[in-house]
Amino acid sequence: MLPKGDFEAETATSGNEENVERTQDDRIKPGSWSRKRYLGSLIFNIAAFILPALYGTLSKLWVANIDSSLVVTTDAYTYIGVVVEVLNEGLPRAAWNVIGDKTNRSLAERHGISYTLIAFQTVLGFIMSIAFVAAAQQFADAFVPAQVREASLTYVRISAFSALSSAMQYAVAAATRALDLPDVPLVISIVQFAVNIILDMAIISKYHAPGLTPSVNNQAANQLACNMVAAFAGLAYFLIITIRQRRMEPTPSRTGARVSFAWLKVLVRPGVFTFLESAIRNALYLWLVSGIIAMGSDYARAWGCFNTIRWGLVMVPVQALEATSLTFIGHAWGAWRRTVGAEKRHPTATIGQIRGIIRPALISCAIALTHEVPLCLFLSFYGARRYAHWISGSVPVSLITEKMWRSIDWCYIFYALST
Repeated sequence: MLPKGDFEAETATSGNEENVERTQDDRIKPGSWSRKRYLGSLIFNIAAFILPALYGTLSKLWVANIDSSLVVTTDAYTYIGVVVEVLNEGLPRAAWNVIGDKTNRSLAERHGISYTLIAFQTVLGFIMSIAFVAAAQQFADAFVPAQVREASLTYVRISAFSALSSAMQYAVAAATRALDLPDVPLVISIVQFAVNIILDMAIISKYHAPGLTPSVNNQAANQLACNMVAAFAGLAYFLIITIRQRRMEPTPSRTGARVSFAWLKVLVRPGVFTFLESAIRNALYLWLVSGIIAMGSDYARAWGCFNTIRWGLVMVPVQALEATSLTFIGHAWGAWRRTVGAEKRHPTATIGQIRGIIRPALISCAIALTHEVPLCLFLSFYGARRYAHWISGSVPVSLITEKMWRSIDWCYIFYALST
């Protein structure tokens, strides 16, 4: 259902504008490897998601070389990210059917909504970062084992500002994917990964520069610096692309291509539901995590290893498939909405139309099953314990991780389908 006034507002401002992007799509059919096609977009998204996951594994190995007992400290960054995920799954989740509606919205309007989304999320991310700094002690009490809690406070305070960088990156990524620009999130990941590797190799790895004494706080500072550089690099690249796109229009217009409270209201209507769902889901998850950490250091480290497996091997393809399918579902929804009339508040669709809209999701589900089922079986019977031992260097931790994985591995098959 489309909230009243959504399409009415945009029609009033864009009734006489030509959507050049749509016109060009009609004239030139993109190739199979184009980012405007499912396969090309999926490849871009896999590349964008795999680099942060790879760095997450490498950072744990480097911290383990400094002090294996502090590996669990790095998970504080993950748990901060879980809280920020509530913010990132609010308005940005509305981008797929709002910004992704290239049939009914002009290019300038889609850019304006994107700018508004990024600006609003950046402000919220900054506020959340300040809150994390102020509540660092309470956060450490809940999510860092007692043995390393005092040594981890500085790490938590540094990592707190990852809320700002994450909010910026996620907003830019969501907006650009909805605009058929998956190369922007890829640029963010490449910059983030490259700068992280360079700094970590120079400062905290076995081959660090002479005269330096590596610490876990160095890793946090490196990570924060790289995240901020990547966020601003992605934002700059996005602005360059959007300005260039509007200049290529036969009748260049800046109408709608600006931050606006009206665009924020358009995003809030569908975004409030995804925000509430994410808040409830992640609150339950953090409650579970705090209970695991309270069981002791081995369990906390095991959960960290489990997360490394989950966010790397399991989640990368799922996230890429999700982002790809949502992009094209948003496009299909906008096209269908135009056929039934944008002014209708309660439109109905036939079974055939629904099947056409959700076709990208069905393709993603088939691919996810092909990947997740063999992977879950492999990890359950062979890989989980060995992978955890490689990361942690601890037999008890690897055995606990294996038990955790075998207990809930089947959940991730359903998670892949539902996502």
